[in-house]
Amino acid sequence: MINHPIPPVYNNESKILILGSFPSVTSREADFFYGHKQNRFWRVLAAVFDTEIPENTEEKKIFLIKHGIALWDVIGACDITGSSDSSIKNVIPNDISIILDNADIQSIYVNGKTALKYYNKYIRDEINRDAICLPSTSPANAAWSLERLVDEWKIIL
Repeated sequence: MINHPIPPVYNNESKILILGSFPSVTSREADFFYGHKQNRFWRVLAAVFDTEIPENTEEKKIFLIKHGIALWDVIGACDITGSSDSSIKNVIPNDISIILDNADIQSIYVNGKTALKYYNKYIRDEINRDAICLPSTSPANAAWSLERLVDEWKIIL
């Protein structure tokens, strides 16, 4: 069982909640979200908000707060082989009420179908809110170009 090592990023002005599934090995080692160089999350968000790509953890946190984005993952602990979403078993979900109780979240988005699957299974009925599924920014989602991802992710605006 691997515990999620990264705390959520949010403040009381966060309006958008983006949830991934579970951090990759690289993200766990970097101790921050979307740490793998091939993951397009930060490039997509920078393009959506027409800003520079944040380079380090501090810049990424500032970027999220500046744009009213709360960021965390659906899964708080699980058994996983490497970074493979398909290997996820024995899920313990994160308690996202910590964010919902302290921020004015208008919309909840999930980054990819795995996050949606576990959100719908463990969280949706608990909080009585649907999440909007955005195409995964993972390099495993190679069918989606950066341009297509940015077009789809613009819904968060």
